[in-house]
Amino acid sequence: MRGFLTIGAVALLAGCVSSPSLTGTTGARSFVSIQQMCSAQTVDYGNDAQGVYAAMFDAYVANRRGKLSKDDFCAFQASIAQRYASQGASADPQVRNQWVTFFTDQRARALSWRAGVDPTLRNG
Repeated sequence: MRGFLTIGAVALLAGCVSSPSLTGTTGARSFVSIQQMCSAQTVDYGNDAQGVYAAMFDAYVANRRGKLSKDDFCAFQASIAQRYASQGASADPQVRNQWVTFFTDQRARALSWRAGVDPTLRNG
């Protein structure tokens, strides 16, 4: 039950800020190109790809506007990739819920970073 509530919280957070499609849109980098800023190897996040892209896109905006260093941006990406590999792709509901909880926290961090540099997120 907690997993569904957490997923709902992530959906609510994601609805606050729109992110471009995984392939990118005018003025926005694709998910692959954002991942390749830190490593030539990309991660397949399966059904979680859009949510992960939204978090990484928010962190990318913060990075591009000077709020987040490239090292911190890449550490953020790496932590998500590592946790997804160990928990996110799991078929065990308890392990999967650990991923959802972790990812919800990461999504909130990325939104916070972006809000610090994007005035459209701070206006009423």
